[in-house]
Amino acid sequence: MNQEYEQDDRFETDEDEAEATRRDAGDAESSRASRGWWDRNADEYQNDHGAFLGDDRFVWGPEGLDEAEAGLLGPAEELKGLDVLEIGAGAAQCSRWLAARGARPVALDLSHRQLQHALRIGGEVPLVEADAGALPFRDGSFDLACSAYGAVPFVADPVRVFREVRRVLRPGGRWVFSVTHPIRWAFPDEPGPEGLSVSASYFDRTPYVEQDAAGRAVYVEHHRTLGDRVRDVVAGGFRLLDLVEPEWPAWNGQEWGGWSPLRGNLIPGTAIFVCERED
Repeated sequence: MNQEYEQDDRFETDEDEAEATRRDAGDAESSRASRGWWDRNADEYQNDHGAFLGDDRFVWGPEGLDEAEAGLLGPAEELKGLDVLEIGAGAAQCSRWLAARGARPVALDLSHRQLQHALRIGGEVPLVEADAGALPFRDGSFDLACSAYGAVPFVADPVRVFREVRRVLRPGGRWVFSVTHPIRWAFPDEPGPEGLSVSASYFDRTPYVEQDAAGRAVYVEHHRTLGDRVRDVVAGGFRLLDLVEPEWPAWNGQEWGGWSPLRGNLIPGTAIFVCERED
């Protein structure tokens, strides 16, 4: 992709206010909703969170855990020369960080508009528009794969995605991804005191869906318990090496949706799964 970034009216919409509900949503509906939602909301998302994410910073979640400090992909000095796939890359901030350390990243996202923001920021990172459940790469193309809140929370069948990731990784390849911590699903998505009381069953796996007046999903997010996630990792052909639950740091005073210092000091908001391909 090498077209210039410009404001694109195709992604502006006067949709009726979406209705929030809990109902089933399959692969096709979830994918269609995610593509549309991110295309419509990419501008606002980058405007609201771009300063926190930076242009070439690798942040695992709203807590601000930085890969430069965490080293979940391995020592930074050993990234040079490695082929890395970033899934759900958004504006490719993480991929730029990897490229600056000598890696050869490819940034993949379902949303055309998010990738236009990657072009706006610039850099020499290859961009690919594709679905995480059908990766357009040959077997064994990458040494590492990563995803910071990308793709995994929004797919109906995460095992399908994991098997695709395994396929494109080389033997022993590492796969690291972050998602909303499963315990958060039992609490309201509110940053203040009203978000500290359990309001739903942690064990209810029914997807969260926002739908338009015609009942079409415009946003879908899927809940998996912590045990579900571990089983999905194994079913996808990986060995779980670590599960990281970042604590809220004292320096981070911002609120991001339902993430906040108040909640972050009491309950985990992010779960990061560090996995290795089983050969």
